Amino acid sequence: MLPNEIDQLILQLAASIPPPQYNAFITAAHAALTEIDCNQLGEGLAYRRLRDLQKAHYDYPSDPPSRYEPRHYRGGHTKLAALPAIGAPDRAEGAQERNRFRRAG
Repeated sequence: MLPNEIDQLILQLAASIPPPQYNAFITAAHAALTEIDCNQLGEGLAYRRLRDLQKAHYDYPSDPPSRYEPRHYRGGHTKLAALPAIGAPDRAEGAQERNRFRRAG
């Protein structure tokens, strides 16, 4: 019989596991913790024993690498991004080239 704190810890760790592995994790967690002497068993020791067990029962979702790219580099994926810029050129555009050979003074 495990203390209530340990049962709560098992349920917290099992909450992120999908339903097919949920019951298997709880059974494996109880089996792993019954091997420990009750006088030594605490929340810290139980967590250290169960964290690797949780990783073994959790199936990480496959995320496409494009999900982590910045959005501003995805130009051309929409009609608006594929079109040229609209509007008249600004007066300040090209000012450096226009004034490069202007006489000082």
